[in-house]
Amino acid sequence: MKTNPFKVALVGFERHPVPEWVREELADAGIEFVAHECRSEQEFEEYGGDADLVWVFGGKRVKAEVLRLFARCGAIIRSGSGTDNIPVAAATERGIIVANTPEAVADPVSNHAIGLLLAVTHRIAIQDRAVRQGRWEQQREEHRWHLRGQTMGLVGFGHIGRLVARKLNAFEMKILAFDPLVSAEEMAEVSVEPASFEDVLSRSDFLSIHCPLTPKTRHLISEPQFRLMKPEAVLINTSRGPVVDEKALVAALREGQIAAAGLDVTEQEPTPPDNPLLKLDNVVITPHIAGYTDQFAESFWRHSVQAIHALADHRWPPSYVNRDVEPRWEMS
Repeated sequence: MKTNPFKVALVGFERHPVPEWVREELADAGIEFVAHECRSEQEFEEYGGDADLVWVFGGKRVKAEVLRLFARCGAIIRSGSGTDNIPVAAATERGIIVANTPEAVADPVSNHAIGLLLAVTHRIAIQDRAVRQGRWEQQREEHRWHLRGQTMGLVGFGHIGRLVARKLNAFEMKILAFDPLVSAEEMAEVSVEPASFEDVLSRSDFLSIHCPLTPKTRHLISEPQFRLMKPEAVLINTSRGPVVDEKALVAALREGQIAAAGLDVTEQEPTPPDNPLLKLDNVVITPHIAGYTDQFAESFWRHSVQAIHALADHRWPPSYVNRDVEPRWEMS
């Protein structure tokens, strides 16, 4: 039995005010809660040094060297899906669980991936601009892709990838997926064929990226991979920009190695105005907004608090990324 209350320190929440119900629910559970937008090592130590759980809501970067300041920390929660702003390897070495909340964004991100697919294949942005410029009939002759019977390849088959597959089944497409952490049986449950990375690249008419950004996945899609893809293929990326080598992508689009791309993420965000992708008509870009809906904030807070309750009871949270961690706590 612990003599001190379980303490949660929210060290990054950017422009998102903490809802009162979050404070009340944690207090009712006997959890001590502090919130401060930490901007220096001194503040990280002051507010998180004695915390059992450190919480990051949003994209604040926690550097590996800061972890030494979290003397009692057994877990870090990153609200949302990506954990590339958290030093996962360093946390694992210290026995710190790194949890995330992909369920909070999976549905809208999967919708956005499909939206980008439709925007590109039906040339919606170009058609819209043409009509506004007074052009009409000739746009009907522009190339458009038919989806039914075509092959969609998924790189990554987590929460978002699975939802994309479920929803695209209604389009009567063949769906392949590569994810070394997911069994063939799990893929078969949603009528998805497991395939090697190279097979997904070479067989897909459309390729959608749904893997996290890690040292292993940085520039996972680069020049050699574009050479494997069909010249009429379309790339969709709603994961993280650096998973795709942007220079290689520009070259592939210009040289006809692939036909088009739909991107919600870029290597540098915000993307600079001189980014050559912005000058290509065969690209649709949105500003990293796939997860944002009118329910975004509520969903992020709710799933994060659920994870906190689990960790406060030393139970494994619904989602965590360092599966090889040997936790400081005895977990059930």
